Amino acid sequence: MAMTYLETLHEEIRSRKNPADALKMAAYMKNKFPFAGLKSPILKDVMKNHVKTYGLPEMSIPEITKASWDYKEREMQYAGMFLVDKMKKTIREEDLEALEQTITNKSWWDTVDHIAKHHMGHYIQTYKHREKELAEKWIHSPNMWLKRTAILYQLGYKQETDTEILAYVIQQEKENKEFFIRKAIGWALREYAKTNRDFVVRFVDRTELQPLSRKEALKNLQLT
Repeated sequence: MAMTYLETLHEEIRSRKNPADALKMAAYMKNKFPFAGLKSPILKDVMKNHVKTYGLPEMSIPEITKASWDYKEREMQYAGMFLVDKMKKTIREEDLEALEQTITNKSWWDTVDHIAKHHMGHYIQTYKHREKELAEKWIHSPNMWLKRTAILYQLGYKQETDTEILAYVIQQEKENKEFFIRKAIGWALREYAKTNRDFVVRFVDRTELQPLSRKEALKNLQLT
């Protein structure tokens, strides 16, 4: 029986495993996931060569995310994200649940932050009519990583940022003591300040943010 696209990729990743680096990489991620030990440049080369040899998979986005998240090695989740990046234009409206599961399963910042910006951000730009509904859903979710996604999905939107939604989701979580939420608020504001400095300065001045959020938001601004 011929190996599937992802099985072949998995074998390629395992053939390049580095046990010493695997231990270091797992430790950096608080030992939440096992690694094969492929550092980012090596994994990128493996992925590019795999796509060059086999093309992109004849799979739907949910098939890619489900299969890649089922592997134990963290590199396979990174590989799944790489493939979704390449196939973003094929994302269907009904693929939302599968994308949300990549946020809520095997969750940590190394996957969630990329997915929030590049996958969920793209999804909402494509299906704009769902933006308010999803921002509301995610920010009030009991899942902290979905809350973080609600704050971060507009990273990179620049002039297309919906400031009303950005302000709203931050207001909902501004008192949250969770590190990843405080950090996300600061990051979202700091990034948007590159586009609209005055909005961020006014917002921070008028909003009682956690000290970490405030510090991160104003990090790159020279205030007198």
